[in-house]
Amino acid sequence: MKFPAKTIALAATAGLLLGTAPLTADSHSEGGRVSGSVMPDPVMIVDAEAERTARVAQQLWEFAELGYLETRSSGLMQVELEGEGFRVETGIADIPTAFVAEWGEGGPVIAILAEMDALPGINQSGAASRDPVDGKHAGHACGHNLFGAGSLTAAIAVKEWLEATGTPGRVRLYGTPAEEGGSGKVYMTRSGMFDDVDVAIHWHADDENSAAARTSLANRSAKFRFSGVSAHAAGAPERGRSALDGAEAMNMMANMMHEHMPQDARMHYVITSGGNAPNVVPDFAEVFYYVRHPDPEGVEQIWERLENAARGAALGTGTEVEWEVIHGNNPLLVNETLARAMHAHLETVGGVEYTAEELAWAQELQESLGDAALPLASAGEIQPYNRSLGYGSTDVGDVSWATPTVGVRTAAWVPGTSAHSWQAVAASGHSIGHKGAQVAAKAMALMAVELFLNPQMRAQARAEFDAARGEDYVYRSLLGDRAPPLDYRR
Repeated sequence: MKFPAKTIALAATAGLLLGTAPLTADSHSEGGRVSGSVMPDPVMIVDAEAERTARVAQQLWEFAELGYLETRSSGLMQVELEGEGFRVETGIADIPTAFVAEWGEGGPVIAILAEMDALPGINQSGAASRDPVDGKHAGHACGHNLFGAGSLTAAIAVKEWLEATGTPGRVRLYGTPAEEGGSGKVYMTRSGMFDDVDVAIHWHADDENSAAARTSLANRSAKFRFSGVSAHAAGAPERGRSALDGAEAMNMMANMMHEHMPQDARMHYVITSGGNAPNVVPDFAEVFYYVRHPDPEGVEQIWERLENAARGAALGTGTEVEWEVIHGNNPLLVNETLARAMHAHLETVGGVEYTAEELAWAQELQESLGDAALPLASAGEIQPYNRSLGYGSTDVGDVSWATPTVGVRTAAWVPGTSAHSWQAVAASGHSIGHKGAQVAAKAMALMAVELFLNPQMRAQARAEFDAARGEDYVYRSLLGDRAPPLDYRR
């Protein structure tokens, strides 16, 4: 075993997890064998891995690789896991950067998800004021470098605990690419990679600590491509048919649709190509759309209207249009049995505490947040448990329809920070972000250990899961049968 026995703190972990007396060598768990008086504490194991968490998180932050292009990021995590004795399988679901790393034998299978992709069009140095990095075209504005590193540490800690206690069971780390608009987990789900998993655990960087049962919006995206006829915009305008006119006409109709969409629906777009010179009628234009709704059927109803808008725009401008669905995610299926347990573990772990240097850095960054800034002390607090609708979307949603799933969010960013901002990039590459990843790793490790020890909780979570899906449930992705769009960020 890699982890030195003398550094494993002996604590009453079973009592911490289950509210019972300490598990001793004479106690009975589900097949576990303990050599010594009490079990090793997963929190202390994670603490001992803090250097690894920071090192991996920072390296992923430097790489800042886009979806399906995370070659170095995926490779780094695989090397770390192979060094710890994990069995690594790569190229999962026809995705070169996707992998599954497993340790253990028999028993329950507990999955931990790890993301790794960055966002295009935004970057920032580690400074607390706006400081773009010349020549860098992406950044970890959603903290997936922290997601990957924290999940890696959690998986290694659970492996150490399984090995130290002799508990039967398998921990799996799923390296999941292209969460940002690429739906990597959907392809993994569609290929059956989660069919034998008892419970899946995930986390996300945030500006607060919460294990609330928060759902997400289903969504679908596509690139609408208009083709026209080029001509000299001044010398022969009558010969041209502007593809940009087609895209703009579609956008005008889509914007009119906003008034007549359900309250919780969302639709947004960017023009990714619109021509190169004003005096040339563009013969190609592309607009990239997202549609979101709490229910997959709601997405599909709005989507049909959007497709009709594209057809009408092409007809009215004398152009042609085609579209490629890029990604689609089902909403998160929350499991309150697991969410309440995760909340209890997060309260046990506690939030993020700043050093004097970190506090000064956070105060400087908060100056850029204006009225959105929140008290810095809230990074150390745990938000009350509740159930709510989140307006983001994630491919974790599809995993949650394949197996019971639970998540946690930690204050890896300065309170008041929004995701997809330069402030999130900065904190994701700072020790504040590393501490948030450590908090998440501890909560996830405790959750996994409880699931190994507590068959009643697994059964209860599965029963809730089955009831929520319904007897006649059949999985269906919102992206159809298309292959992974490995070039969507090129």
